[in-house]
Amino acid sequence: MALQESVTANITRLRDRLRRRLATSNGFRALLGKEASDLPSPSVIIEYIVPSNKSWAFRSWHRRVVKSAQRSQGFLRADRYRPLAVQEGCLKWYTVLHFEQPDQLRDWLQSSDREALLKAGRDIFISYKFTSFETGMQGWFSNEAGEELTGLGPPAWKEILAVVLGLYPIIMVQGFVLERLGLFDDWDPASAMLANNLITTCVFTLVVMPRIVRWLNFWLRPAHRRASVGVEVVGTVVTVLAMAAMVYVFSEIA
Repeated sequence: MALQESVTANITRLRDRLRRRLATSNGFRALLGKEASDLPSPSVIIEYIVPSNKSWAFRSWHRRVVKSAQRSQGFLRADRYRPLAVQEGCLKWYTVLHFEQPDQLRDWLQSSDREALLKAGRDIFISYKFTSFETGMQGWFSNEAGEELTGLGPPAWKEILAVVLGLYPIIMVQGFVLERLGLFDDWDPASAMLANNLITTCVFTLVVMPRIVRWLNFWLRPAHRRASVGVEVVGTVVTVLAMAAMVYVFSEIA
């Protein structure tokens, strides 16, 4: 009986202690035993591709962006880093904006004020992308689609052709080998499909796709770096002919 009363008293004291800690100004930070400055703040890293001859215009436009963020609730600070030179007369600028809470950062990213500034800056920067971080861990990009996430990679149609070029032979060879060996004949269809997809994804990601990107590097250029007509034609023809050759070979084998 005495032991039970002692345990109950300890639980009550612990519960009261937690309530007092959570009621302090630091809230959850106090419970963790950390001050507010010890915890990473939600941030967004924005990358811009800017023509070298528009650097001053970009600086002026960027100051307007920072002022917009400063007017938003929860803004902490903005960091802008020295630009990096990229090919063909372009500079790559990086900006990091910090807010107190993830919701406050998200509200500014989706604000009409920021949207208007982006429209005004279209004539200054060629493309941009951003990644958001919550409490020091990568959380989400923007929940919007389209231009928020594109602009620095190859055009979508080139990416599609490159993926099909690498994926098609894997699926064909894998299906041929597994059928001959009968490895998954005793498995239920759902489990067999999962195993097949795991094998395909591993081979595609770790073995095939890095080689495809290296071989077609002259053609898989970022969208802002326009290639000559000759390069575009050669890359497209090589990719299509490689697909046609694989179709012919697999048709003969089957």
